[in-house]
Amino acid sequence: MSTARDPGLQPERTRLAWRRTLLTVTVVAALAVRLASPGGPTGALIAGLTVLVWGALLVLCWPRGTGTGPARTGGRTLPLVALGTVGLALLGVLAVLRGLW
Repeated sequence: MSTARDPGLQPERTRLAWRRTLLTVTVVAALAVRLASPGGPTGALIAGLTVLVWGALLVLCWPRGTGTGPARTGGRTLPLVALGTVGLALLGVLAVLRGLW
């Protein structure tokens, strides 16, 4: 006995996964900006770069997470999001090495 797969559930799960990704990146960026802002010029630079990376990930994830259209990157959304995540991690390492946190 074989059960038919419902093709309507997979796109919904995908949208929810993109929304969770965007929410997680938003929280990480907000915490990074809050923690880096009293760090002088280096903290301001890290906070600014964090906001830029967050904005880029917002542009990438929003169409996928809201279902308002396909990604504008020609199928390269996932690698670009991974690159942005690595960028945020490197900014965190830089902040720790500079003694901001």
